[in-house]
Amino acid sequence: MDAKPLSSAEVDLSQAAVSGWTPPIVTKKQVGYATWVCFFAWVFAVYDFILFGTLLPRLGDYFKWTAGQQTNLNTWVTVGTAIVAFAIGPIVDKLGRRKGIIIAVSGAALCSGLTAFAGWVIGLSAGGGMLLLILVRSLAGLGYAEQSINATYLSELFAQVHTDPAATKRRGFIYSLVQGGWPVGAVLTALLVLTLYPLGERWFGTGGGWLLSFVFAMFPAIVIAILGRKLVETPQFLTGKRIAQLQQEGRADDAQRLAQAQGVDLAARHHTGISAMFKGSSRRPVLSLALAFFLNWFAIVIFTVLGTSVLGGSGGTPGKGVDFSNALQVLIVSNLAAFLGYMFHGWLGDRIGRRNTVASGWILGGMAFYLMLQAPQGEFWRIVPLYSLGLFFLIGPYSAVLFLVGESFPSHIRATASAFVNAMGQVGAIAAGFCVTYTLSHGADWVQAAIYWGAIPCSISGLLMIIVPHVDPQSSR
Repeated sequence: MDAKPLSSAEVDLSQAAVSGWTPPIVTKKQVGYATWVCFFAWVFAVYDFILFGTLLPRLGDYFKWTAGQQTNLNTWVTVGTAIVAFAIGPIVDKLGRRKGIIIAVSGAALCSGLTAFAGWVIGLSAGGGMLLLILVRSLAGLGYAEQSINATYLSELFAQVHTDPAATKRRGFIYSLVQGGWPVGAVLTALLVLTLYPLGERWFGTGGGWLLSFVFAMFPAIVIAILGRKLVETPQFLTGKRIAQLQQEGRADDAQRLAQAQGVDLAARHHTGISAMFKGSSRRPVLSLALAFFLNWFAIVIFTVLGTSVLGGSGGTPGKGVDFSNALQVLIVSNLAAFLGYMFHGWLGDRIGRRNTVASGWILGGMAFYLMLQAPQGEFWRIVPLYSLGLFFLIGPYSAVLFLVGESFPSHIRATASAFVNAMGQVGAIAAGFCVTYTLSHGADWVQAAIYWGAIPCSISGLLMIIVPHVDPQSSR
């Protein structure tokens, strides 16, 4: 994937030959600042991303949408989210990781504000307003893409400063703290909605609750975008940019020397853009990771988005007979399991390899969900612990797999490939929705649907991870 770096003496000579240009040195203080900014960027990107799903029933009540209209709206929004999440990858590879983070967070802020505006338009023109709302909510793909941009950015920075053996074994665990912004953002969403929704209704009347919630979501994201301006760009991206500049100036020998000094495979850089993901050494990881993400999101849809339906049933279709009607209880259980899972799998990935960690986690997750679905109906103390264990092994490995994605591709297509893999999760969510709807409409109950489209795909996604090439963190540049 990358050429073997030269010795320090050779590096000094080679860099001196390239007009004295050397990549900037990144300090631990700068990486620490970047880690905190990425954490809060993810927290508030998650806040906007989850907020729409949380308030969709309230929007439906306010605009008198049927259940079918709400489902259809959510499906088209998910399609738009996947497209935007994928499109941001090539932009980040072109403009830089630092600008990519700013764009993603600013997009989340813009999405929140425009959602409130789209709601006002719906009041004037239902059809036009619905179309506008779909387009606006598609921008949430920028917030969703934050995790792939973070993984790309931090994997490159960590490779610069966490280089000794002890520090190398902490890279994944440190990133798991950043990825832990998902459950933090989810809980924050619930708490702020509980606070802001009644205030909005009291201050602005009917509909003011969801309007205030979306408007408020703009401001933290704006603050993070401003803080993002102080982030450093990664030396890997700047090196690639300098190599491209030398090539454009006709200084091929200088470009070659700089590439050798920095361990860059110059031949691979001739293949850029989307097509480069499917060539050479990148083909195997991008295809295996994308398919694993696609199938794993079936399980995420079933056991997180539709988890209460699987446990308690809905729409006249029975589930496991567990009264989980208290949404806050579900939120606490699922997000506590997710946060602990992130920490554990981030730590384990540093020790046995990220690929092996993710593969074993998702296989065990599918098994835990299958055992939960086979437990006697209504047996709370068997079903809920197995459900929590399943979430631990389903969601937790994402702290390892996202960092693995960042390590699996050369720098010049790293963001493009990461965005593609990440976006395939949203494609899986769309497919899962159609499959579950079809299965339920043909006489199956929630338990059967969850086995076919949740537990089994979860374990298969783990098996697919075995195909992903192993990446030695020590060699990641």
